[in-house]
Amino acid sequence: MELQDYWRTVRRRWRLVLGSVLVVLAVAAVWTWSVTPTYASTTRIFVSTSQTDENSAYTGNLFATQRVASYADLVTSNQLAERVADDLGDTDAMDLREQVTASAVPETVLLEIQATDADAERARDIAQAYAEQLQLLVEELETPRGETTAVVKATLIDDAQVARTPVAPQPLRNLALAGILGLLLGVGLAVARELLDTSVKTADDIAEITSAPVLGNIFQDTDAKRAPSEVLFTATPWAEAFRVLRTSMQYVDIDNAQKVIVITSSLPGEGKSTTAVNLAVTLTQAGQKVALVECDLRRPLIADRLELDGAIGTTSVLIGKVSAQDVMQQYADTSLDVMVCGQIPPNPSELLQSQAMEMLLLDLRQRYDVVILDAPPLLPVTDAALLATRADGAVVVVSHGRTTRDQLSTAIERLGSVDATTLGVVVNQAPAKKSASGYGYGYGYAPLEDEAVTAGGGKRRRR
Repeated sequence: MELQDYWRTVRRRWRLVLGSVLVVLAVAAVWTWSVTPTYASTTRIFVSTSQTDENSAYTGNLFATQRVASYADLVTSNQLAERVADDLGDTDAMDLREQVTASAVPETVLLEIQATDADAERARDIAQAYAEQLQLLVEELETPRGETTAVVKATLIDDAQVARTPVAPQPLRNLALAGILGLLLGVGLAVARELLDTSVKTADDIAEITSAPVLGNIFQDTDAKRAPSEVLFTATPWAEAFRVLRTSMQYVDIDNAQKVIVITSSLPGEGKSTTAVNLAVTLTQAGQKVALVECDLRRPLIADRLELDGAIGTTSVLIGKVSAQDVMQQYADTSLDVMVCGQIPPNPSELLQSQAMEMLLLDLRQRYDVVILDAPPLLPVTDAALLATRADGAVVVVSHGRTTRDQLSTAIERLGSVDATTLGVVVNQAPAKKSASGYGYGYGYAPLEDEAVTAGGGKRRRR
């Protein structure tokens, strides 16, 4: 992946990134405010030698500097911890060792001792006791045998003080680090999910699977739940998406004046029936004579969706009870003729492969400009592939971010295995683009009304 790919991934999955940041911040906040505050107190000890002349003082300073590092190790020794425990009383020496640290100030003869505790006053007492006991221990260790004066002296120069603010936890630092960690975690999860996600989302994904063109992108819109007779005759992005699809369909199989087109998908729930219905209604708006035939004889939806009588339909024609003309129903105020499923048969595949089905399609091709066949999905059953061999081809509907590349590839292979033509792909539930809808509402969806006559007889323009 290139840098721009990472950026697109973060933009596409910004909710995951934001969620990761918020979760890590929440955990850090809970931990920060639930941890017992810890206070620290520090003392300083100056290490010196007893030399008085200039040369001896310089040598003694080097010696003292080297000694400071040794004294820092003494602070964490068992012997000094036991002395401090005896001095403070009712204190465990092992616990004291974990509460105290010592460090030599670089290029100096200063030694810093820091003690931490949940009680600020106790932290001060521990640091002060360590400094005092270290003084005595240094004096004992640095006094030569038979002498009364120590070669090196440790002098307490800064007494321990009671801290007013705790050293831990540090809310601002913790939250800042949590924010950075959450951001890195979120980006990592987004990239990992992108790499593991095999769903179809872009035209490039489809191009890798099939050479068939992308005929249209049907954006997510609340208008999808409304009746086609209501929404497709209004100026909405949803209606415009189907007009674009209608325009693309004009370039499909241009050698045939009468077209029979199968609308199918890989799996159920990808929007094939909705696409078939709305495309059929949109084609009638262009003055074409259109028939919509429900060939999904297993899970029919069109009768309920369009509020039509579902008693007789495709199955009635195929078994010879009625003619095609008798079962055609006009949808609402449109010129669309609809043949619903009718009674669900026990043998859908046999009916769709029958001679009666072939004769039905020949009859419809002669009487209509376009015949739209709403077929079952390709992967569960073979009905759609068999229908596509008798039609001019199939349009495959994929659900953006849901249909996987393997599913689409297998569906295309099903059509190819029976020498059926894949006319194109329609991407359903595509995320709406703000720029596109903004252009549409500003230009395509809000035309001016010309020269409305005023009450006084004059003319004015209005929006």
